Amino acid sequence: MIDPRLELALNGGGLDLPETGVIAIFQPPVDADLAGLPPERCKIIHDFKPAYDAWTARGYEAAHSVEGRYAAAIVCLPRAKHEARALVAQACAVSDGPVVVDGQKTDGADSILREMRARVTVQGPISKAHGKLYWIDAGSSDFFTDWEAGPAHTEGGFWTAPGVFSADGVDLASALLVDALPDNLGAEVADLGAGWGFLSAHILTRPKVKTVHLVEAGHLALECARHNVTDDRAVFHWEDATEWQPPHRMDAVVMNPPFHTGRAAEPQIGQAFVAAAARMLSGQGDLWMVANRHLPYEAELKKRFAQVAELGGDARFKLFHATRPLTRRR
Repeated sequence: MIDPRLELALNGGGLDLPETGVIAIFQPPVDADLAGLPPERCKIIHDFKPAYDAWTARGYEAAHSVEGRYAAAIVCLPRAKHEARALVAQACAVSDGPVVVDGQKTDGADSILREMRARVTVQGPISKAHGKLYWIDAGSSDFFTDWEAGPAHTEGGFWTAPGVFSADGVDLASALLVDALPDNLGAEVADLGAGWGFLSAHILTRPKVKTVHLVEAGHLALECARHNVTDDRAVFHWEDATEWQPPHRMDAVVMNPPFHTGRAAEPQIGQAFVAAAARMLSGQGDLWMVANRHLPYEAELKKRFAQVAELGGDARFKLFHATRPLTRRR
């Protein structure tokens, strides 16, 4: 957590931030205490919709991407190294002052520090609470342009980006689900947690589909999906799938729900997806779902649907088809 390290750096640790101007803070944890930073000067840059909403609820101004230039920038490192590098490069490109980098050791803070030290003078670090915080001057920013990365066309023929789920290629679970989908999915279909659009691209090969709603909490992933899914029947929603309210009831929901936000499995996320699917389906609607075999979704599916069938899968993944949502019959 950035809290104790930032406080130490600002109070005798040698970090001097500009006295005026907006400070961009890239991907801070939703429960971070930004002690020492005036909230009115902070601009939270977070493309994950639940985190974006949490920060705005706390009274902070937020954006899903950078907007102009900033007096200083603070980067909270994500776990994925390519994404971490890209965030550092982006912060350097838009900051007129220092660029601060913070992260847990388990998220690669030491590795990024070594790589930055090989290029520029790095000040700090402040080590506390199993993490490190360090910074570079504004004049050092040109040394990281090769770390810049955004949506790009991959060898597999799709657009992806660092930090987006399955950025290196098609997810095996999603490929398994595509093979199990019927020809007739209905007219109105929702793809919950759509990612960069692999499932939706295949859903749109079904001739009876009139609209596919791609619901995705990651703004960058959704931008990739816009490149991959160019059919006019596609509608894009930057939303938390568990909170999204469709314009009308869906005939089908298709999903490969996420099961963690950190390192440990969090099956409650997928369970919330199941509950959301039941809520948005018509009385005779269908849910088509793939999940890791070890995750406990059966009880939630039977709680929310009158009929639940496991369609098989393989040693790693299981496929479900659920019909007649119970929430619509009460």
